[in-house]
Amino acid sequence: MIEDKNQSKTDLGQLGEFGLIDHLTKHFEIKNKSSITGIGDDAAVLDFDKKQVVVSTDMLVEGVHFDLAYMPLKHLGYKAVMVNLSDIYAMNAKATQITVSLAVSNRFPLEALEALYAGIETAAKIYNVDVIGGDTTSSTTGLILSVTAIGEVDSKDVVYRKGAKPNDLIVVTGDLGGAYMGLQVLEREKEVFKVNPQSQPDLEPYTYIIERQLKPEARKDVIELFKSLDVKPTSMIDLSDGLSSETMHLCKQSNVGCELYENKIPLDPQVISTCEEFDIDSTTIALNGGEDYELLFTIDQGDYPKIKGNPNFTVVGFIKEKEAGMQLITRGGTSIELKAQGWNSF
Repeated sequence: MIEDKNQSKTDLGQLGEFGLIDHLTKHFEIKNKSSITGIGDDAAVLDFDKKQVVVSTDMLVEGVHFDLAYMPLKHLGYKAVMVNLSDIYAMNAKATQITVSLAVSNRFPLEALEALYAGIETAAKIYNVDVIGGDTTSSTTGLILSVTAIGEVDSKDVVYRKGAKPNDLIVVTGDLGGAYMGLQVLEREKEVFKVNPQSQPDLEPYTYIIERQLKPEARKDVIELFKSLDVKPTSMIDLSDGLSSETMHLCKQSNVGCELYENKIPLDPQVISTCEEFDIDSTTIALNGGEDYELLFTIDQGDYPKIKGNPNFTVVGFIKEKEAGMQLITRGGTSIELKAQGWNSF
């Protein structure tokens, strides 16, 4: 963690738990009409009228999910929100509220948490969600950050992982593998820094993939695009653990098989060039890398004309009968069984 040696540091003990919460959340505003009461009471009060409510939660643990050697705290706060909003959008829902819980050791001064919450506040403003509560406590093992996201959706619009049927098209948003390769660059530069603390890395050639790792964006725009295009996916999931694992989740939940086409997987040129530099196969990274937070979904072939030519979408395969299994068709035309080799916390 890069620190300014001249910056004054305020010990958290000076504020106490409730003083700390008041200090960190004093600028948060309520923007959604479903948020009746937010921070400041025993519990938040929400009113969704006739909507269905969707809820998702994720925990980020220092040393497991992030490394403060190269992850700025403001970026961490922003990313923690994105990770959760992505799950809400994967249900074809609108994200409306989040809660933020924090366990922090005494090595962090108040100013560090202000930076963390600045990232959370920025994400909340850009994505129009209300921060309505959470918890803070002490930790003996560094920083633990848990965010819960809440959203709303009309019952007729909700999309699950189940629902894909044979002959549906498999579609992804954006491009894949960038976040994983950004992580590889950051890890390499961290090792160089350990050997020579005076060295300054040249990260200019890797700007896009490092941003994909440190500041991912959840695909709220795609959910809005579905509505304007009059498209409802038959199934959907967010790409947090790699294309292979997530496709297998959809297939298992929907009780179907699939064919993915290697030559259709969308890769940014910076991903391709960095894979070559690291001597890593780019298809392997797209299939197993994770943390891209794009959306993977299936649509009826009748909806194809609605998305055809749209730069946000790439058709990467189609759904088959369960008996066909889950296959990757290589550039050479060979069929290989898909395997789940993505991120596993344990």
